[in-house]
Amino acid sequence: MDVADPLALDRQVCFALAVTNRAVLGVYRPVLEPLGLTHPQYLVMLALWERSPRSAGDIARTLCLDPASATPLLKRLETRGLLTRRRSEDDERRLVVELTAAGHDLRAEAEGVPARVIDALGVDVEDLERLHAALSVINRHVNSVPERIDQ
Repeated sequence: MDVADPLALDRQVCFALAVTNRAVLGVYRPVLEPLGLTHPQYLVMLALWERSPRSAGDIARTLCLDPASATPLLKRLETRGLLTRRRSEDDERRLVVELTAAGHDLRAEAEGVPARVIDALGVDVEDLERLHAALSVINRHVNSVPERIDQ
């Protein structure tokens, strides 16, 4: 195999990201299990721990989800008693999502998640911060540029 082969699997960013994504989510699974959260539910809770109440649409945008994908997550978390969903009094098209007392209380248990994940990854915090910065640049760029692939 030619090292300069542009199609070599081990040179593909998409492959490295896919493998890393599976591995990192695998690390999160047992850490989140005692909290009773899946990784997508954890992301919703992180958004709500930053600010509650907020609209369902705002949560979906913040998490880069389409609203149809966010709805089942919100419903499951509501069933668990971690949040409430209600129509806005100002605009009934808007769904307002707010943490319950149990949702607020879960934050204290979740505060140990980042340290446990970092330990399990076995990577220096500085390396993770650099990776996060690089991924954030890519995400901002990709999300700000209109579709570039000719259909």
